[in-house]
Amino acid sequence: MPTSDSYRESLIESLKDAEHAAGFIGAILEEKDPEPALLRNAIRKVIEAKIRMNALSDSAKEVHEKLDKMLTESGGSEIYCLVELLEALGFKLEITVADIELPAESESTEIGESELSPEPANF
Repeated sequence: MPTSDSYRESLIESLKDAEHAAGFIGAILEEKDPEPALLRNAIRKVIEAKIRMNALSDSAKEVHEKLDKMLTESGGSEIYCLVELLEALGFKLEITVADIELPAESESTEIGESELSPEPANF
């Protein structure tokens, strides 16, 4: 059986995958009787994974600090209340991965033949 440190490292490593991280936070929000620190802890682990990937912007750091302070004070009650209200209204809050454009240096500069030719008009 893995040690606590090994499990934590494995979890942080798995949270580097955006789909996995989204599912992790989504599962926390679906808890019926959430523990106050659970959401805060989950977000911290996702933040740690992003930091290890050098993929956390300064603005994300600032927003995390604000949110962490709010979650410390309220235990996430507002967020869980929102989730509960949405469910009562027949909706579901879902965490998904945002479509983010690639930086210019990683985009291909080659232009394919199909990109040069206009598409035929369909009338």
